[in-house]
Amino acid sequence: MVSLMYHVFQWSNTSSRNTRAAKDMQNYRRGYPNLTDECSGERITVCNDLLYFCLDILIESFHKEWRTDYKRLERVHSYIQWLFPLREPGVNYMASELTEKEILAFRESEEAKKRLVESYELMLWFYGIQLVNKDTGEVKRADNWKERFANLERNMHNNLRITRILKSLGELGFEHYQSPLVRFFLEETLVKKNLSSIKRSVFDYFLFAVRDKQKLKELLRYAFQHFEPNDKFVWCPRKIQKQLKKGNGEGAEEGCPRAKARGGEAGGTQKEEKDVTEEVTETAKFTDEAVSSDRDKQAEGSSVDPPGLAVSSEDSEPLGNRNCNDTDNVDMDHAGSPESVK
Repeated sequence: MVSLMYHVFQWSNTSSRNTRAAKDMQNYRRGYPNLTDECSGERITVCNDLLYFCLDILIESFHKEWRTDYKRLERVHSYIQWLFPLREPGVNYMASELTEKEILAFRESEEAKKRLVESYELMLWFYGIQLVNKDTGEVKRADNWKERFANLERNMHNNLRITRILKSLGELGFEHYQSPLVRFFLEETLVKKNLSSIKRSVFDYFLFAVRDKQKLKELLRYAFQHFEPNDKFVWCPRKIQKQLKKGNGEGAEEGCPRAKARGGEAGGTQKEEKDVTEEVTETAKFTDEAVSSDRDKQAEGSSVDPPGLAVSSEDSEPLGNRNCNDTDNVDMDHAGSPESVK
């Protein structure tokens, strides 16, 4: 029940960053440094057809029978952990966490990668998005975008699913798919003014799922340039914001710092770009600063994160009935379901 309160509180309080989210995404981008793989010899591997069971449904059947069954995709909650596995645990205990060996095996299996792309396309359609280019990961609005965007606005537990999808893409060899999807959501929320209810998740989770450091820098620049009010942007340090602002100067190309006009000096621009890259990729420093700041505020009696309002992992959706075919006992309406909102 507290998660919805936390979501609303955090979005209204744009003067601070969601530090729990920052630490979660930092842990992911660093490859779970404190995680030790534990795998018995009998565990199902990612290249085995059995992993692509959603309990009693083969992946091929799932792709065929569920593709446009939006009602069932919305109401059932256990399939997402099977379609998009991670090295971190989810609430579906039947879907074991990945190991590094399994990830390597997956990346070497063309069949496994093909299935992952099909699962990705299926979920994109569910969200009103179309995969335009399978090589680059380019996406655009699908024909059904209005209807599906409305569903995204109503059922915010899908934010958790999208975060898991982005993380899984990065783990399983599709890092290049992450940036186009995040850019899509940034454009929809910041420029086209859609999907307001997922805006905070786009910044706290989706954006920082991107593992490519250069792409993350570009996305941060784009987000900063289109965020309103600009001085409330809290997702990178002030030092970096000063560099990003130079990209907004008169005569400057979008996303590029303005070169020094006097004497045709260009060295400053290159140095600024290097500084931005180094700072953006060192997201741990920003997270640590944010955590320390929050602790100071708590000591002063003005905590950013109210006690007891814990943020779930991106996949903390209720399982409901364990059988993916049976939707009768699954939570039917998440429009006001606080447990499913980050």
